[in-house]
Amino acid sequence: MDIPHLIEMLPTMWSAFLETLLMISISTAVAIVIGFPLGVVLFATDRGLFWENRVVQNVLGVFVNIIRSIPFIILLVALYPFTNLIVGTTTGPVAASVSLSVAAIPFFARIVESAMREIDKGMIEAAVATGATPWMIIKDVLFLEGRASMIQGLTLTVISLVAYSAMAGVIGGGGVGDLAIRYGHYRYDNTIMISTVVILIAFVQVLQLLGDYIAKTTDKRK
Repeated sequence: MDIPHLIEMLPTMWSAFLETLLMISISTAVAIVIGFPLGVVLFATDRGLFWENRVVQNVLGVFVNIIRSIPFIILLVALYPFTNLIVGTTTGPVAASVSLSVAAIPFFARIVESAMREIDKGMIEAAVATGATPWMIIKDVLFLEGRASMIQGLTLTVISLVAYSAMAGVIGGGGVGDLAIRYGHYRYDNTIMISTVVILIAFVQVLQLLGDYIAKTTDKRK
């Protein structure tokens, strides 16, 4: 480790870390805003539930599975035209956030659906029997009973986005991944390569600990 070189590169590393944070923040927000309702619909349109609609459920399920089956690096390149249409460029952290968001939405939707399937169906049936509206069931039963699992799933989603953001850096997305490629790989700078690995490990550990803590404090089953 070249300590003087590391100190010299600290501003650049901080800037790269902020770019990574920007990518993850945007894509996480989009995943929650779109992925949560999508997960609710995937669950509620299944057989025997209050929005039963097998056609909608199957169509959405196929769409989600298609997106999830595409490796992220291929999805990133395939979405170049769409990214350019949305943000006007295909490089930089904001542009990378488009592909990250598209990858995160179906991932988080499946997590939400899975969390809701863990809920005792008797609670849903009881809510329906008392005349609760679908919105009341979603808000007072599905969300409250499944929120701990959803928070753990959101933590998993964010950690996955950290890995994806590093891949995005390989083709101009910016962030810590871009820094590791430009300095650590192309310039054989082991100091920067090791430092970026340490930063990502520490960041993921903090995210996991924070997610576990929030999930435990919101778990009604304990």
